[in-house]
Amino acid sequence: MFYYIIALFIIALDQFTKWLIVKNLELGDSIKVIEDFLYITSHRNRGAAWGILEGQMWFFYVITVIVIIGIIYYMQKAAKGNRLLGVSLALMLGGAIGNFIDRIFRKEVVDFINTYIFGYDFPVFNVADSSLVIGVALLMLQMLHEERKMKKEKTHGENGAHNS
Repeated sequence: MFYYIIALFIIALDQFTKWLIVKNLELGDSIKVIEDFLYITSHRNRGAAWGILEGQMWFFYVITVIVIIGIIYYMQKAAKGNRLLGVSLALMLGGAIGNFIDRIFRKEVVDFINTYIFGYDFPVFNVADSSLVIGVALLMLQMLHEERKMKKEKTHGENGAHNS
């Protein structure tokens, strides 16, 4: 249940921030937060990251439903007793649903976080995108941790004794 609360928090935060952008900024408007680094910019995306597959909404509907079902299934089966895995899946679930809501109701995703990192104008993104990226990064950490744990158990046995 805790993980679903995290996902709901991400969805609510994502939708609230998108609502604020749509209500208060015209498309293309930008507000400087930190000069040459961070701007709030009203942007729309009809594709995936970097605008790829623009206009392929049917594809995003199908893939997103499959991903959401997969994440929920995995949360139910594998996340019990594994907080890092549960949190990573919750962040991915919240992010996937947040952008899915936009695609269903707006037929486009509202993006607004515009960063310039080392002079590179990074594609504009949103809270859901951030949640997805953080969730995937945490999942990768979890996988690395599990791999190390398995190697250690294989080398030293489950009780820590070295197998020769």
